[in-house]
Amino acid sequence: MEMADAIVINKADGDNINKAKLAKTEFNRALHLFPAKSSGWIPTVSTCSAYEKTGIDDVWQTISNYLALVKSNDYFDKKRKEQNQFWMLETIDEQLKNNFYNHPEVIKELEKNKKAVQNDEVSPFAAAQILLKKYFK
Repeated sequence: MEMADAIVINKADGDNINKAKLAKTEFNRALHLFPAKSSGWIPTVSTCSAYEKTGIDDVWQTISNYLALVKSNDYFDKKRKEQNQFWMLETIDEQLKNNFYNHPEVIKELEKNKKAVQNDEVSPFAAAQILLKKYFK
């Protein structure tokens, strides 16, 4: 599970003000149940109203404070490098899947193997191996 760095409750105006304050209190209570973040940041909860243009400066200040902290302790760059590696691997996975499922031999044999698995004629693992062998030929 990924934990939020900040929670902003919008529409804290009109009849919603008390509900927004209550939600803020509940979120603050819940945030203390989670372990400390590796970034060193303590998540915040705030309210705002885009309609009344209130609380927006506080939201921007929270963002600025977060960036100042994570850039000063190198967490920002470390996390960015991890994200770049993640997206590289995701791109490879997606391209491999696309190439596999668009391979003419796989297209021709996929439905037949799916039915064989569904009818207990072949195990899912054996069917996968059959299709992979066709792909890698």
